Amino acid sequence: MAVNDTVADMLTRIRNATMARHQTTIVPSTKMTRSIAKVLRDEGFIGDFEESGEGVKKNLVISLKYKGKNRQPLITALKRVSKPGLRVYSNRKDLPRVLGGIGIAIISTSSGIMTDREARRQNLGGEVLCYVW
Repeated sequence: MAVNDTVADMLTRIRNATMARHQTTIVPSTKMTRSIAKVLRDEGFIGDFEESGEGVKKNLVISLKYKGKNRQPLITALKRVSKPGLRVYSNRKDLPRVLGGIGIAIISTSSGIMTDREARRQNLGGEVLCYVW
């Protein structure tokens, strides 16, 4: 099935997998989903991810992280901000702070996809893709 909004699809799949306490989840691989997965891994929200399949049918297998003996998911919430019907852009002065810096905003800048903290450090604005906390 063709998905118009690959980012929202990815976030929903991760959200559903963490709710069901799955160890891994499979997301269709695009440049965008790979970059977001890289940011989530670097920020410690997910374990790791790898590509499987070949050609057009490539998928990302994302391993999820939990904490404690009753396995609380590290990702409390994922929220899509900029949607295909309503894009949300932010210049470097107005970059959002998620939960006072506890969460991250994933921003698509001219230098690639990065967290709000990284974008602030590099003095960049861009499209606010999603919030994760």
